[in-house]
Amino acid sequence: MNLMSRFLDRTEFSSYEDFFDHFKINTPPDFNFAFDVVDVYATEQPEKRALVWCDDHGHDRLFTFADLSCESRKAANAFQQLGIRKGDNVMLIMKGHYQFWICLLALHRIGAAAVPATHMLTAKDLIYRIEKSQLKMAVCVNDARLMDDLDQAQAATGGMLTIKASIGAERPGWHSFEQLIADSPDVFPRPSGADAPALHDNSLIYFSSGTTGMPKMVALDFAYPLGHIITAGYWQNVQDDGLHCTVADTGWAKCVWGKIYGQWICGSAVFAYDYDQFDAGNMLEKCAQYRVSTFCAPPTVYRLLIKKDMSHYDLSHLKYVVTAGEPLNPEVYEKFLEYTGLKLMEGFGQTELVVTIATWPWMKPKPGSMGRPSPGYHVELHGTDGCRVETGEEGEIVLRTDIPPPGMFSGYHHDSEKTAGVWHDGFYHTGDMAWQDEDGYFWFVGRDDDIIKSSGYKVGPFEVESALIEHPAVLECAITGVPDRIRGQAIKASVVLTPAYQPSEELKIELQNHVKKVTAPYKYPRVIDFVKELPKTISGKIRRVEIRTQDADDAERNG
Repeated sequence: MNLMSRFLDRTEFSSYEDFFDHFKINTPPDFNFAFDVVDVYATEQPEKRALVWCDDHGHDRLFTFADLSCESRKAANAFQQLGIRKGDNVMLIMKGHYQFWICLLALHRIGAAAVPATHMLTAKDLIYRIEKSQLKMAVCVNDARLMDDLDQAQAATGGMLTIKASIGAERPGWHSFEQLIADSPDVFPRPSGADAPALHDNSLIYFSSGTTGMPKMVALDFAYPLGHIITAGYWQNVQDDGLHCTVADTGWAKCVWGKIYGQWICGSAVFAYDYDQFDAGNMLEKCAQYRVSTFCAPPTVYRLLIKKDMSHYDLSHLKYVVTAGEPLNPEVYEKFLEYTGLKLMEGFGQTELVVTIATWPWMKPKPGSMGRPSPGYHVELHGTDGCRVETGEEGEIVLRTDIPPPGMFSGYHHDSEKTAGVWHDGFYHTGDMAWQDEDGYFWFVGRDDDIIKSSGYKVGPFEVESALIEHPAVLECAITGVPDRIRGQAIKASVVLTPAYQPSEELKIELQNHVKKVTAPYKYPRVIDFVKELPKTISGKIRRVEIRTQDADDAERNG
């Protein structure tokens, strides 16, 4: 049994049109995920599987809803004993540790906001986040470098961060999180009256992944988890009593897209693989061992998976696979289909949203297309004049906000100016460019600032990257623009080669000619740079802005 029907008028639909027209989420005015989902399962189905966790060192744990209900009540008491109250902000730097789920639920119970973050942050990053979010506490994994940087950041911010706790470490000035829980009672009554969090209070604050500029604080409220019924139940197509795996660090919003809210409401357990470093073979092995039934990952991961001999792994239990984060190259789609018999279903969204456009179960996928809009999301494509563009023309993806759709962010925390910059005139402006075909499918072009303007042409990075990735020499690539006196910008390709190939001038010419044959000749990269790896966010998105910045710095140094 799952809880979907408690929040939906209908759960079954006959077509995409039926789904789009009749899907409706009913949001209780005092909804709190910890009490209204986790505790309900813990009472009605206490042994129902919720979380399956493992790491690279032979450890694994299985948590039922009864387990997580009990542990999160203890953690809520521990947080309160340390002084955490409703409205406080607590950073969670947990990598893939199972305590993340316990901490997140505990903060929901109190009404405090979780601020998830990646373990790759430096002292400079932490100082920025502590000051911007007025952070009161941080809980992190046992990482000496990270803890040193947190100590440094605490000192640099004048002690704004007053409480620090770590998992599996003993250190002066730090609390042992395990000991805090062990010493806490497991009774935590639901807050009421002024102590209860309001529906539109902050439950999560995410610093955006930062593909451009300094990260913004995306504020998500207590109603947000219900928006992910769309994500899990109808895009990822998770199964009641199944096991869903989303490849995502707990510091990235994709974690809550795929590792807690919608999956649990829809009755699926979640699989958390706490790896030291991503390895495609290890991921396939774990999915086979634990019998993962549905799977979600960015295209970067699928590109690595298909480079393995997938016939060595028993994936017969895998029933449905989806991808998001970057457009999917048709070559990757076809190879994965050949190896598994499963069609990769694409989707699009942002930290500010839940899945917004997707290839839904009733639809035939078009490799490279995001699909069609989610119910409740009225999507349009606008030109620079603010008017809708014609079918086949490129425009910015904007969402009507007269009735905010389920799961949409409430604004950028403590930054009304940036909020107004993207949310105005009745629309939320995503900054992402796309075009729509005659069947209503949307096709991603790129971030507005990723579009290359060369000799009067506009070129999206994805179309050139898709052409390059078809060549057997190319493992990964990123397309950016570099200044050119004649063309304004020239197209540049940063290329990671497969092991069988070595950089050479001959290979550059071969790749350029390959692109000319696959797509319009004017789109070929005039500059090719062979690199060992591409800069990425923790979510796997390529940071083209970092490549552009490095190129600009190099150009300035060289005069």
